[in-house]
Amino acid sequence: MTRSQVYRELPALTDAGLLRLGKQGPRSSQQYAITAAGKRAFKSWLNTEPGPDNVRSPLILRLVYSGSLTPKQRTGLVESARAQYAVKMDEARNAAKTATDPYEKAAADFTVSYNRAIIKLLDSIPD
Repeated sequence: MTRSQVYRELPALTDAGLLRLGKQGPRSSQQYAITAAGKRAFKSWLNTEPGPDNVRSPLILRLVYSGSLTPKQRTGLVESARAQYAVKMDEARNAAKTATDPYEKAAADFTVSYNRAIIKLLDSIPD
């Protein structure tokens, strides 16, 4: 989920009574606070069956068809993605190191493994 998607949902959650407006933050940013109804809805959501994961990766889709690219285009795609995932890997490692909650730590460790797998995939793409 992108930051812009989160910001679009906040007013709808406020209208539904799940959030309330909080303090005005720096640079006119708006803080939100969860309401009692929001906490109940969140706990209810946590207790539901999650269903299947749907992984949609624009990068992996492009890699599947990267044989149709010129070598230069393919190299550009792989190098750009590798740089992005190197940053994500650093962030994930830092999150894993600093996580104190065991559930947060497990998710952070998974994120490290996921980023490592993407980098391994990128390394396997022939020139």
